[in-house]
Amino acid sequence: MEINRFEDVVGVRTTADIVEGRFVVFTAHNSGGLFMNVDADLPGVKVPATAEEAKRAKFCLTFAVDNRPTPIIDYPSTVFDFRGGWVNATGGPLTGVKMWLTHPGNQESQTIPSGYKALAFTEGTFTIPSGQYIYNVALETPGAAFIVAEAGKVKYAASLVAGVIGFVQVYDDATGALTVRVE
Repeated sequence: MEINRFEDVVGVRTTADIVEGRFVVFTAHNSGGLFMNVDADLPGVKVPATAEEAKRAKFCLTFAVDNRPTPIIDYPSTVFDFRGGWVNATGGPLTGVKMWLTHPGNQESQTIPSGYKALAFTEGTFTIPSGQYIYNVALETPGAAFIVAEAGKVKYAASLVAGVIGFVQVYDDATGALTVRVE
């Protein structure tokens, strides 16, 4: 997913595994953070489960900016021994643990694991890769209205349908990427 322009961004915590570029709704979460409950004030997010929730899904989700050096290790599910590093970790060895050699936000259609910090953008212009929206030939037309489906994916809708949150700006024939404007 590419963020072209945005008006508002909110730091959030995922409550389930969510593919980057999906539209989400706010919800409660019970993961307070690793230390002293520092993330308790962050809202949780989830993909909409019903058509009614989908009408409120105006936030496009992406990975939080991360300045850690690579490799980036799936830290919410990995135990780290702060005195001895990974060698003495009770959760070691790291067999079967997800690692990224480049920042996952620089790759398309990556899944943000449950419990991760993420960023939710709204009121902006976003480029969504192929496969992250429900294809309809009408979406290739600039100005086509869209709603959010139950899976958090963009879906074509008639212009005056309840729940319309934005319009298509550009459809890229070569890559299948869809650039949308959320209002």
